[in-house]
Amino acid sequence: MTADLSARQQDTCILLFAKYPAPNKAKTRLQPALGVDGAARMARQLLLHSIEQAVDTGFAVELCVSPAPTDPCWQALDLPESLRWSTQANGDLGLRMLIASQQALQRFKKVVLIGADCPSLTTARIQTAVQQLNQHDTVMIPAADGGYVLLGFREIDDSLFSDIVWSTPSVAAVTKQRMAALDWTLTLFDPLHDIDEPKDLVHLPSSWLDSQLNIRVDND
Repeated sequence: MTADLSARQQDTCILLFAKYPAPNKAKTRLQPALGVDGAARMARQLLLHSIEQAVDTGFAVELCVSPAPTDPCWQALDLPESLRWSTQANGDLGLRMLIASQQALQRFKKVVLIGADCPSLTTARIQTAVQQLNQHDTVMIPAADGGYVLLGFREIDDSLFSDIVWSTPSVAAVTKQRMAALDWTLTLFDPLHDIDEPKDLVHLPSSWLDSQLNIRVDND
């Protein structure tokens, strides 16, 4: 490992929230279009893609997962040995992200939260977002549905994750309001598309269709 890479890994953590892509437990909203097995395959593909893009940044990558890392299911994915692992806390999504972020900030100067839902969240986009934390308190890449696909910061406040109705179109807007109330500077990027519902499948990379997932999408 080079000195530069080692410094980057000690400075920044990409905190990836994920649950195991099990049938009937992951991406269930896609089942009307893909079926039970197809939705699980999509969840798996999205997770592996997100991990690959995060690892390729050169920053430390921590998977915050459900079920716990000790569950045998994770061994089936043959993931990179460089990954750090943690278990998602109990509670709603906000509390789980808050606790994971607080723990990560005890070890890193910058933390970037991402999920495993956005195929267009690439290595380059993550790296560009992290760079903004050198000059700004926070960085966000919104999701087209009103949430966010990336949230980065150098310190954390409970208000960013409390009293928010998750998985609704107001999440990013409320989060930005909370940042403004804290007088934190924010770099905001253009929105990207999550893959959550059948209508989102048109935003998949063309290379994912048919050949890897046996999925056909009507673009009309």
